[in-house]
Amino acid sequence: MKTAPKNGRRAVRGSRALRTPGGLSLRLDVRALVVVALLLVAALAASVVLIGTGDFPIPAGDVVRTLLGDGDPGQEFIVNELRLPRVLVGLLVGASLGLGGALFQSISRNPLGSPDVLGLSQGSTAGALVVIVLMSGSATEVTVGALVGGLATGAAIYLLAWKQGVHGYRLVLVGIGVNAVAVAVNGYLLTKADLVDAARAVVWMTGSLNGRGWEQVWPLTLLCAVLVPLVLANARGLRMMEMGDDLSHALGVRVERVRALLMVAAVLLTAAATAAAGPVAFVALIAPQLARRLTRSPGPNLVPSLCMGATLLVAADWASQRAFGADQLPVGVVTGVVGGLYLLWLLVAERRAGRI
Repeated sequence: MKTAPKNGRRAVRGSRALRTPGGLSLRLDVRALVVVALLLVAALAASVVLIGTGDFPIPAGDVVRTLLGDGDPGQEFIVNELRLPRVLVGLLVGASLGLGGALFQSISRNPLGSPDVLGLSQGSTAGALVVIVLMSGSATEVTVGALVGGLATGAAIYLLAWKQGVHGYRLVLVGIGVNAVAVAVNGYLLTKADLVDAARAVVWMTGSLNGRGWEQVWPLTLLCAVLVPLVLANARGLRMMEMGDDLSHALGVRVERVRALLMVAAVLLTAAATAAAGPVAFVALIAPQLARRLTRSPGPNLVPSLCMGATLLVAADWASQRAFGADQLPVGVVTGVVGGLYLLWLLVAERRAGRI
């Protein structure tokens, strides 16, 4: 009899309910809001430091003044034309991967259900390689190829995993198989390329923010402006679906419609991020897991995952420049090393828990 009141008081302290004059109510998770705020501050601080890092270092105070329009002409050129677009691409790519990973992990109900494991990143890579190797396409054509490859891979996974609905482990297993096929296709394409195209493709496949400019910023910004509100509008249905399809149906959720819509959104986010920066490894896997551990909240944790992905990618890019010098180590190498170690730890933890 004493446990229930304590749990009740803990729930009240952990969340707040807001009511409007019209009778609508909204529950706010205070801890999640604090985590999101701290992640945003960390992402902004890392961005300012990253903008000031390079062959011509700029103090953080001067970076902020330049961003506010009070810098000298030399600093304005370096900050606004050379470094700011790269940082914005990093933030947008990280946010897209974090949100896409959270969607896939929630839909599959599996911590391994990320675009890296399911083959979407490799599918987008295959589309880009077709353009690079077989068509010697421009940067814009490579972007289109990556988007088409990602969408085709997502459609293949969904159709192959369909059997009176799409369920978690079937989706993951089919995705692992599709990933293996895509890796083989990518290897074959590299063997058919000449030396120049192969070198260009390998650089792109590492995942890098080097040379990224405003031409990558605007498409990503537009896509996120459309997809993020769409995803958040369906967040309630996604949370209900984690309790099972039957219960979700009983609560009025159109399960397959919501699942298909959110999968398309996750595929587009992942493909667009891959098109902009190459297949940056493991951010989509790590960000939702870290966000859930920080918020200690069940459910998809969409906004915390988005913020965590942006923070992780910018911090990884800063670490790669500080450790090895500007433009010497692609950010995808850093995230690959850290993400690989995290994946090994996750597999061991899942095995000890008896879930695999």
